[in-house]
Parts: sequence; structure tokens; C-alpha cells
Amino acid sequence: MTELSEGHDGPFALHLAALAVLDDRGVVVGWSRRAQELFGHPDASVIGRRAFEVLVDPRDLPAAREAAAQCRRTGGWSGVLTLRHRDGRLVEVGLRAHALSRDGRVREWLLAAALAVDVLEWQRDRAVLDGLYRRCPIGLVVHGPDLRLLRVNRAIERFSGVPAAEFRGLPTGSFLLSDDARRAVERVRQVMATGRPTVYSEQFVRLEWDPGRERVAMVSSFPMEDPSGRILGVAEMIEDITERHHAQRRLALLDQAGSRIGTTLDVAETARELAEVMVPHLADHASVDLLQPVTRGEELARALAGPLVRVGASSVGAQQPGPPHPQGEPVEFAPDTPQARCLAEGRPFLEPVLTPDWFSAEGRQGIHAPDLGVHSLIVVPLAARGLVLGVMTLWRARRPDPFEADDLTLAQELASRAAVAVDNARRFTEQQQTAFTLQSSLLPRAVPDQSAVEVALRYLPASAAPGLGGDWFDVIPLSGARVALVVGDVVGRGIHAAATMGRLRTAVHTLASLDLEPDEVLSHLDDLVLLLAAEQEEAAERPVGEQVVGATCLYAVYDPVSGRCSMARAGHPPPVVTSPDGQPAPLELPAGPPLGLGGLPFEARDVELAEGSLLCLYTNGLIGERHIDADTGLAKLCEALTRPADALERTCQAVVDSLVPAHPADDVALLIARTRMLPPDDVASWCLPPEPASAARARELTSAKLTEWGLEHLAFTTELIVSELVTNVYRYASGPATLRLIRERSLVCEVSDTSHTSPHLRRARTTDEGGRGLFLVAQMTERWGTRYTRDGKTVWTEQSLAGMFT
Repeated sequence: MTELSEGHDGPFALHLAALAVLDDRGVVVGWSRRAQELFGHPDASVIGRRAFEVLVDPRDLPAAREAAAQCRRTGGWSGVLTLRHRDGRLVEVGLRAHALSRDGRVREWLLAAALAVDVLEWQRDRAVLDGLYRRCPIGLVVHGPDLRLLRVNRAIERFSGVPAAEFRGLPTGSFLLSDDARRAVERVRQVMATGRPTVYSEQFVRLEWDPGRERVAMVSSFPMEDPSGRILGVAEMIEDITERHHAQRRLALLDQAGSRIGTTLDVAETARELAEVMVPHLADHASVDLLQPVTRGEELARALAGPLVRVGASSVGAQQPGPPHPQGEPVEFAPDTPQARCLAEGRPFLEPVLTPDWFSAEGRQGIHAPDLGVHSLIVVPLAARGLVLGVMTLWRARRPDPFEADDLTLAQELASRAAVAVDNARRFTEQQQTAFTLQSSLLPRAVPDQSAVEVALRYLPASAAPGLGGDWFDVIPLSGARVALVVGDVVGRGIHAAATMGRLRTAVHTLASLDLEPDEVLSHLDDLVLLLAAEQEEAAERPVGEQVVGATCLYAVYDPVSGRCSMARAGHPPPVVTSPDGQPAPLELPAGPPLGLGGLPFEARDVELAEGSLLCLYTNGLIGERHIDADTGLAKLCEALTRPADALERTCQAVVDSLVPAHPADDVALLIARTRMLPPDDVASWCLPPEPASAARARELTSAKLTEWGLEHLAFTTELIVSELVTNVYRYASGPATLRLIRERSLVCEVSDTSHTSPHLRRARTTDEGGRGLFLVAQMTERWGTRYTRDGKTVWTEQSLAGMFT
């Protein structure tokens, strides 16, 4: 039988319980004040009477007699009974009876009673206290004021592996490594000094007997006080959350990887992002090695194995040595190393514990640890779409716990995500290279040598855009020493845009050979873009919203004889003209609709350009970058063009440096031309009336001018040419003829009239008296052709200054 008093604060404590003493016959012989308060009977009315008569209701007599009988059999009893108050009401009490012996014989019984509610509450408190120390899965540690351990529960015993009894009297922090013990002591000392509790403080814990395993504990500390408020110590609730912490860390790493890996379509950057995500959250050192074709954006074979390149690497701590292979350098692994086998077999490898002799074993000499203290290794393949692109290697050195199976699963998941991003970047690089190769082959490789202008060109592809754009430029020599300057921009990106750009550039060359006016050239290009859009839609090459259905273009023709420049634009930014005295300004040129709208007119404008002027043509990528608006960009462009006398290449580079960022978001095409004028002495022009004698007159004038120029060796052929052309004007046109000779890189002969009828070559029969004139002209010249103007046409020829027969 238990003692009546089980604690100073228990309901059956001698100073709290209602006490009564009964003799062996059940007669009350002792009655306490607390009993009088509980049941309402003064001691005088109770002592000397049987307890059953005074305190027990007749209805409860069977239960009371049963309790009394059990008490006599066992020497004591405890339980709940219903007793009667003096006023007649029933009081449910917890009752304990204990035999008082004298000389080995039972003489009296000591009864202690308390309200049943108080007893049940006290029992629950005792059960909770017992549960905290014996069955609670959360650790409980009680520290005394002297920072020594008073008691720990069995959860601490399981957590530490040390019997609970061994903790009593030891200093706080015992069995922990010094750093962890110091933090534990500081935490308890702070709570004891301030009286303020700490809740859910996370602490990393390593035990002296198992320093290689790092545990994570959630600690809540609170002070213990007596009724006067004096702090008696500190109690701590400690929960082992190692597995939960690892799971949360893995989930956080997965979330972080989703936002950090694959932010760009760049193979090397994606590999570096993967390595940086791994350190220090999962590993102390990480390296990402890719096959060389992957780094170059090339197509992979199914069973490709070959040299690897270290693309990404990361290590903890600034003083830690990095991996032995610098980033960007080739990496070689022996055939039996985990990396080589992982690449060949496409499966991961986990080496939880690496002993010092592990590296010297046969087949592993090719593995160089990034740190002498490494003790655990994971190697996983970077595989996407059935192809192994490379391997990722993870090492642990600082962190004492080895890699586990869950770590391998996490590494595989992250490697799988990164591999898809790497393969996407590889495919994008491949497409970029294909588009760039196509676009480069379609752009002019060299500027033709001509007398009208000096030209400087720049083409800068976008660095981060999804595919190359369709920007292009061109310098096209025309008849009469003139030159066509072209800049255009196709809507869209990638191979389709590059191919469309090539078709438009070819069309511009064809139209330029016809010597059409700039507005007419744009009208024909507009029709071509409409045709291309219709072809794409009909063939369903791309979704309608992504089709290349538009372009912008600026077409200019400059004549070095007259200094006149005729220009027209189709939705393109205006050109900038800088006068020889250094005054740049955008040219007010009718904007015109973009190509591909159809049915809208284009308007050309003629301007006079002084010799030494700069004419700047460009695409909107030059002035329309995201970080500046178009007006600001145009102002900066004008500022960069204020020194027309500088070397043209230097001026062109100054424009690029001023307006183009290191990584442009859009393609940039830039063409700057410095105008030249042909010397007046190199041009001769005569007006000839429509009469038979004009042919002879043309021959005389031509012969005299060629003699003056020192080109007597060309006199015979040139006289034949001008005679035939002037004769045709007399025969087939109604107005006067204009003969013009131009001496530049070749000898140009032009005959203009007011007719729009084009001369044609034809094969004359042996019996025909005529029809051989243009045939002879074609045979004696390098080039010849016809161009039309608003007032008529001009037939022109070009001859080499060296002559046909020299």
C-alpha cells in the first residue's frame, strides 16, 4: 500500500487532506479541521459515532461496506466514494485508508479524503509527469542553478545513447563536442539569467562518442520557479528533428534548383548553376563535366563516349582548394573510375565511405579528390532524352556525415532536371549556330569596290534572344557610278527569319539590277513579303501567330555625279545625315508602311548630299534597346556622328560603343557611308538633236574626249557603241538624245532619251540588213543595260579602261 502523502502539493498531503481516525469497530476517534470544512460536521458531533452512520448515505452503504472489507483483507484501500455532508448533500471524494498497528495488532485506521475532482486532477498531473520522464518521445532535460544536470528522461537516453542515470550531476553539455556544448551552456545560462524562455531554437548536435554523425535538435527552454518566483533551474524540451531537417533541406534545395538552374539557354552557365546549387546544401565540392560536343552545341550520337570538359565547379569556403581541373579544361578519367562507368553505363554510383586506400586501388588512380579530407562520393549521370550528356560528381569533406541513399535520390533528381536544361541549351546553341551560319552566308562578305561612297559596316547578333534576327545590309553598285545602300529587318527570329532575309536580299539585288526607283523597289518587296506569308500559311510551316509576315527596309540610291541621293523607307527608322561641317540630324523621310501590309504606297525623297557627308543607315536594335527609348537612342547616335572627318571605321566603332551594350537584346545592323563626288573633268555630257547627223557628231565628241582623257585605245569601240545607241534614238524615239561619258573605274557610256521603249537583243538572219547593233554593243562591253526614269530611259554600257584588245 502506498503512503498517504505522495508529495508536498498532493491532495493527500497531511496539511491538505481531510483526516479521520477510526477504531477497529469503525467508530470515529479523531477528526481534523479540514474534515470539518469538507463535510460540515464539527468534531464533537462526530467523535464517538460510527462513520457509516454519520458520513454514508443508506444508498451508498453496499459500496462503503465493500471498501471496508477490502481494507481489512489487504491492510489498506484507496478509491472514490460518495459521502454525505452535514446538510444532506452528497460529496464525491477520493479516499485512502491505512492501518495503524500497535504491537503488531491493528488498533486504528487512518483515513485521508479530498475532493474527487482534485484527486483526479492530481493523478493526471502525476501521469503527465511520469509520461514526460518515461514515455514521452520528446527529450526532457532539467538543469540546476549550478548548471549541472538534475534529471533527463528516457528520450534523451535514446537520443544520446547514454543511460539516463549517468547524466545526474554532470555539467550541462556533457557528452557533446566542445563547440556544441558551449552553445548549450550559453543557452541555459541566458534563460536562467533573464527568466525569458526560448522556443523552437534549432541546434546542430554532435556527440563525443559519435562525432561523425551530425544530428539536428529543436530546443525549447524555460525557467523553473518556486512560489516566490525564485528560479530553481531550467528545463529544456529537446526533439530530434534530424530526418525532418534533412527532408526540409532537400525540398528547399529542389525548390531553389527550380528557380536557379536553367535560367539561360547557355550550356556552360547551366552547368555552373547546377554546381553552385549543390554547394553547400548537399555537398562540399561539386563538379559538372560534359562531353565536348555538348559544350559546342553539336548533335550527339546514341552511344557517344569521349573526352569530357569541366564546365561547372564549386567548393565551400574561400580557402578550400578547388577541383584539380580548372573550368573549361579537358578531364580524363580512367576506365574503371565511377565517373567513367557512370558515363558509359548511365547509372549513378554512391560511395558512402572513402578510406585513404580507396584512391590507390586499381582502376581509381584517375580520380583526384578536390580536398584531402574527402570521405564520401556521389557520381550521377546527366541524362536527357535517352542520351548521357556528362556526369556530376559530389564530394563531402567538411560535413562529417556521409552521403546516404536519400542524398543520391536527390542528386539524381537535380541532375535530371539540369540535364534537360543543358540539352535544351545545347539544342538552342545548335539552332543558333545553324541560323548564324545561314545568316552569315547570306550577308555580304565584302563591300564591292566603287567610287561613289566609302563604307563601314557592323553586324552584331543578339546575345540572349531566342534565335538570330533577320537584319541585313547591302551595298550594290549600279550603272552610271551610282550605288544602292540597303538596310532591312525581317520580323521574327531563327532560321525562318534568316531564310526570309536571304530571299528579300536576293530580291533587292534583282530589283536593283533593273535600276528601279527606291519607292518602286519597296513596292515589289511588299508584294514578295505578302507572297512569302501566304506560302507559309498554306504550308502550315509555323503557327499563324509566329509566322514571318513582315519586314522593314530602307533603300537609298546615291549618284556621285550629281550628289543626289534618292531614298524611301518601309516602316524603318529614319537615316541620319551628317554634313561635312559636323551637323548630324535625322532625315525627314516619309515613314511608309512596313513590308507585308499590302496595297499602301511608298514615297521617295531626293536630297542633295555634299561631298564628305555621312549617311548612317541602321536597324532598330541600335536605338531601340530596352534600357533606352528610341528618341534617346537617336540623340546618342547623332552625338556619335559629329566628327565626319574621322576615319570611318573609327566612327562606326564609336557608334557601337556608345549605343550597343555588351549583350544586346536585338540584332544590330549598321551601315555608314561617306559620300564622294566624281571630279567634273571625269564627266562629259552633250545633248544631240534627233537627226541623222547626230551619230557622226556623237562619234566626233567621243573621240575628242577620249583623246583628252588619254583613252585613245578605247576610241574605236566606244565610237561604235555611241553611234549605235544614238542611231537607235533617232530611229525609235521622238525627242533629243543625251550622251554622257564617265571616267571612273571603268568607262561608262550613257545615251538617254524620252522614250520608254526598251531595246532588245535579237538574232539577225543572214538576209537581214539590220538588227546586229545591240549584239555588237554587248560583245564590245563588259556590261550593258537599260534603266528607266520618270522622263524616259537610259541605255548604258561599261568598258574596262584597259580596253578589250590589250
